[in-house]
Amino acid sequence: MQVQGDRNIEIVLESEDQSMPLRETVFQTLRKAILTGKLEPGERLTEIRLGKILGTSRTPIREAIRKLELEGLVTIVPGSGARVAQITERQLQDVLEVRRALDMLCARLASKRITPEEKRELEKASEYFRDCVRKGDFLEIAEADVRFHDVIIRASKNQTMTTVLDRLADNIYRYRFEYIKDDQRYEKLISEHEDLCRAIVSGDEEKAAETAALHIERQMDSVLQQLKKISGNRR
Repeated sequence: MQVQGDRNIEIVLESEDQSMPLRETVFQTLRKAILTGKLEPGERLTEIRLGKILGTSRTPIREAIRKLELEGLVTIVPGSGARVAQITERQLQDVLEVRRALDMLCARLASKRITPEEKRELEKASEYFRDCVRKGDFLEIAEADVRFHDVIIRASKNQTMTTVLDRLADNIYRYRFEYIKDDQRYEKLISEHEDLCRAIVSGDEEKAAETAALHIERQMDSVLQQLKKISGNRR
């Protein structure tokens, strides 16, 4: 359902498990809407508005907002209400600095340890990413990006790094949606993935690490531009 609020949005209440309690379904739906950018950083979250959008009472909305606050995805200010947590420049830099270091190491290790089967899988993932980008669907691009980088992570054969990246996954996913909104960079995104794929498949550790680092640095620049646009639109 679409209703008039600060802006028109459409969110569908959905659950992969039909036996899931309504409060959990509402929580997962709103969580996904935040991570994918459908609910934007700084956007107001009112129980009445969200209840109308999702077709539910205010109680499960209230419970979901409290859980989202505990995850750091929502901020609640007395007298002002709940809002989607902002992505600040400091937070962005903190997360992407860590990811840059991990991705460089991951690319190096994958270049040394990748199997012939994983090489083929990585090449297919790169091609799939290219096709999704040219279709222009945000969700498909994000999922294709995850798929591509997951192959590299597996190819690194380092379980500790996999665990650390899993813990960062939600924050990374949120930033990922911000940078793929920049359609001016789509061809560069394709090129960066193809360059990284070639470096890893050829076993060029230095080139792979260098390409992975450049990819993250460009992401940071792109996300900062998107955040400035959002901030400007809310003034």
